[in-house]
Amino acid sequence: FFLQLPLSLLKTAQNHPMLVELKNGETYNGHLVSCDNWMNINLREVICTSRDGDKFWRMPECYIRGSTIKYLRIPDEIIDMVKEEVVSKGRGRGGMQQNKQQGKGRGGGAGRGVFGGRGRGMQGAGRGQPQDKKPGKPQGIKNQH
Repeated sequence: FFLQLPLSLLKTAQNHPMLVELKNGETYNGHLVSCDNWMNINLREVICTSRDGDKFWRMPECYIRGSTIKYLRIPDEIIDMVKEEVVSKGRGRGGMQQNKQQGKGRGGGAGRGVFGGRGRGMQGAGRGQPQDKKPGKPQGIKNQH
């Protein structure tokens, strides 16, 4: 089983030929120059085909907005290259984590809800309380009898 994230696949496909079909039915054949996080792509040496396949245009380069793309066809050798990269890196995202706390999460042992945050549960006094006050009646409340 092999799962690949689209953006990393596109990064590997740079300078390789690909076919892009848009939602309106037009197709663009060209070499991928670049892509961004929104899957907007730049192609060079492009041949555009109309949706019915009866008109063709040749362009030195073109820009395609990511939200207009229906699908991309990428050569199999690119997919093989990405598979090899994943194997050489370890196990996909994050690599091999051998009992090290890496990346996300908090360092050390304490996570949420463990003493040491703001407020209660600490030795020192909170805001506005002198350090040497002993616990007893709360300040500012008088006996009402």
